Amino acid sequence: MESVLVVAVASVILGSLIAVLFFGSYFRKRTSEVQSMAKAEPQDPIRNPKSNHPAPKKNHPKSQASDKNQNKRHHPLDLNTLKGHGDAVTGLCFSSDGRSLATACADGVIRVFKLDDASSKSFKFLRINLPAGGHPTAVAFADDASSIVVACYHLSGSSLYMYGEEKQKDQQGKLPLPSIKWDHHHIHEKRAVLTISGATATYGTADGSAVIASCSEGTDIILWHGKTGRNLGHVDTNQLKNHMAAVSPNGRFLAAAAFTADVKVWEIVYQKDGSVKEVSRVMQLKGHKSAVTWLCFSPNSEKIITASKDGSIRVWNINVRYHLDEDPKTLKVFPIPLCDSGGNPLHYDRLSLCPEGKILAASHGSTLQWLCAETGNVLDTVEKAHEGDITCISWAPKAITVGERHAMVLATSGDDKKVKLWEAPKKGISASALPYKRSSPSWLKTTSQDVDESICKFAKKGLTPSQIGVILRDSHGIPQVKSVTGSKILRILKAHGLAPEIPEDLYHLIKKAVAIRKHLERNRKDKDSKFRLILVESRIHRLARYYKKTKKLPPVWKYESTTASTLVA
Repeated sequence: MESVLVVAVASVILGSLIAVLFFGSYFRKRTSEVQSMAKAEPQDPIRNPKSNHPAPKKNHPKSQASDKNQNKRHHPLDLNTLKGHGDAVTGLCFSSDGRSLATACADGVIRVFKLDDASSKSFKFLRINLPAGGHPTAVAFADDASSIVVACYHLSGSSLYMYGEEKQKDQQGKLPLPSIKWDHHHIHEKRAVLTISGATATYGTADGSAVIASCSEGTDIILWHGKTGRNLGHVDTNQLKNHMAAVSPNGRFLAAAAFTADVKVWEIVYQKDGSVKEVSRVMQLKGHKSAVTWLCFSPNSEKIITASKDGSIRVWNINVRYHLDEDPKTLKVFPIPLCDSGGNPLHYDRLSLCPEGKILAASHGSTLQWLCAETGNVLDTVEKAHEGDITCISWAPKAITVGERHAMVLATSGDDKKVKLWEAPKKGISASALPYKRSSPSWLKTTSQDVDESICKFAKKGLTPSQIGVILRDSHGIPQVKSVTGSKILRILKAHGLAPEIPEDLYHLIKKAVAIRKHLERNRKDKDSKFRLILVESRIHRLARYYKKTKKLPPVWKYESTTASTLVA
């Protein structure tokens, strides 16, 4: 019995010892865990940003894209964009005073924007909802800015609507509410209307009312009286299908571009009371080798400019005695400066001549170009003027307000639901700028070697680097030599040993000083010229010090007025 008791006591003691050891190790482990957690707490604020760091990485592409949109550069001639259209813009037209711009949109709405300032951040516009089911294809102003003619296409055919004022304008200058004054349905034998052209008839005995020409996709063209909607005449081109038609600015001629290479011209004959007597064909412009895609009249209605698929632009003189069988004459022929990837010439889809008759705007696809109407030289190019194809281009008939100045403005519309306003390009120091795109244009096929040879040839004729650059830009379509050759004109001349001995700006200052001295020899009492000579020679000395410092002139070079004439002889 005693042995059993001893075993039991020993077992209890041994179990207690094991329990103490076990619980002791457990509590030591828990204590170390608590201490480690307590030490880790101050590091939590450092770990939290690390855990949140992936979020900015996730949003980084969006922020970068927004930065790119904010820093997106526009073309220097891009003035403004008229937004708010719900679909592709199919047509546009300026009012006679240039202060209103009407647009036709595929969403079934006509919008008339007030262009009080072309550089404004927002524009007021009048919204005209067309009858249900109508898809507007063209728009034109009738007698004034309050009368608008719209061509619509329905499933049953084409229709014309003329919207006019319902009431007089109030003193606040708000846009009037429009109403339909006249309409015609199922015109052109259910074919769609391609273009509408309007002009105020001022030639001869015309009464000054508006004449509207609607051109169908077939071969027929109808003339309408803008105010009353009366049918004035009907002509047929007999050329498979029409491309467009236009009325001359004075309302005398009607010309059509169609599937064939010839352009037919009709005369609108007026009676003594101003009404239209007849529309008779008087001329045919022959010379293109392929279909004519577009045409436009000069501001004085004496010339027509045509663009053809044969890759050329022709300027025609229609101020001829056609009643004596005198044919219109081709004044100029220009190649279209656009080529595809294979080097084949492209054609222009649309043309528009500025009111001054000096700048021709043209488009192909989404590319917009300005050409000199006298020489055909490219003044400027925008390869992506719209995100889609350009659907219409039109010049404002007068210079309109742009900020604190007035400028000629071109409007373009596109499939991208936008209408853009562009300022006319200018030449000279007052508005000169480097081309917007630094790389060589895709349509330019001149090689670097050809440019080098041309530069050397002009330099041997005695032309300065700036004169060479102007010739290459205006006559050879090279906007910037560096984009083609990788070097500036002066460096190319230095490489061939043809660089001028005196920098060009210093040369012209010396030439100016010599001219002033010759003037003073004849007019010794001209104090203004004496003061001007002091200023010019002071600039010569400063510029000479700079060029000697930059080692463009030898250190011993010195300007002397007595021998200056030998430097510019």
